[in-house]
Amino acid sequence: MNDWTKKGLVFDTAKRSVGGWMRHSALTPTPFRISEQLIRVYAGFRDGDGVSRIGYVDVRADEPSTVVRVSQEPVIELGRDGCFDDNGMILGDVVEAADGLHMFYVGFQRVAKAKFLAFTGLAISRDGGESFLRTQETPILDRAPGRSTIAAVHSVIREGSRWRLWYAVGDDWEYIGGQPFPRYHIRYVETDDLAAIPRDDVVCLRPRGSEYRIGRPRVYRMGSGYVMYFTRGNVTGEYFPGLAYSADGVHWERHDEALGLSLSSSGWDSRVICYPALIRQRDKFLMFYNGNDMGLDGFGVAEASQTQVEGGIRACG
Repeated sequence: MNDWTKKGLVFDTAKRSVGGWMRHSALTPTPFRISEQLIRVYAGFRDGDGVSRIGYVDVRADEPSTVVRVSQEPVIELGRDGCFDDNGMILGDVVEAADGLHMFYVGFQRVAKAKFLAFTGLAISRDGGESFLRTQETPILDRAPGRSTIAAVHSVIREGSRWRLWYAVGDDWEYIGGQPFPRYHIRYVETDDLAAIPRDDVVCLRPRGSEYRIGRPRVYRMGSGYVMYFTRGNVTGEYFPGLAYSADGVHWERHDEALGLSLSSSGWDSRVICYPALIRQRDKFLMFYNGNDMGLDGFGVAEASQTQVEGGIRACG
């Protein structure tokens, strides 16, 4: 088991807001290394209407509970009215490539007969991640059979000339107490051209038991295999991370029991833990994550030694 040590709430959005676009929440915190000294955590910050825009919080790499800088404006604005991302955006992943820093993001749109639609856009930064420009106003991962409402990329790995993408796919809704909640599962596809992602993909993980959704896959190459952290929700209201291992990144085996993270007895992550994302820091890993109400308070961090995390993979593999 990987025993993660919680270091507390790093960024309390309501207390450290820098404007009306950042009233509360810091959704799907996604760390990216700026330098040896700094880690940039991109996240979706909500305004007073609950609409999320992507900004960042820079923290010290050696002391990730210490905030150094907060973006004064979003790094990318909402899409044009009528476009797929006109009502909010959250992070998918940030990947360095030869032509700039690639941001894969999930754009939200409100429609009359569904709670929301969520599809994947791509934006590129050529100023070190301070601002991003869309490559197009339409999704790079859009509707297809089996993904009529959600196609949300949350993890991208560049291997050679291939882009490997893991994403959540939704097609219908689960009604709990009369309220609709999205049903989704995790799929995978690879491509040489992000402008022509194949429609044929592979199912990685589906909900099991009382679960109705399993998503926000974060995939990492470790040793000779891959590890995936994800978030799972069930009909009784539990929303908590899970863990899976794979030799090839395509075929997965769940080992949720090896997560090594638990709810706090009180406070911002006492009811929910969700959306974990990892980054290596010397001889340990840092995990940035959201808590109650899917990140209403902001995001926190936990840490575990490299030996613990990679040892857990070998033990379960």
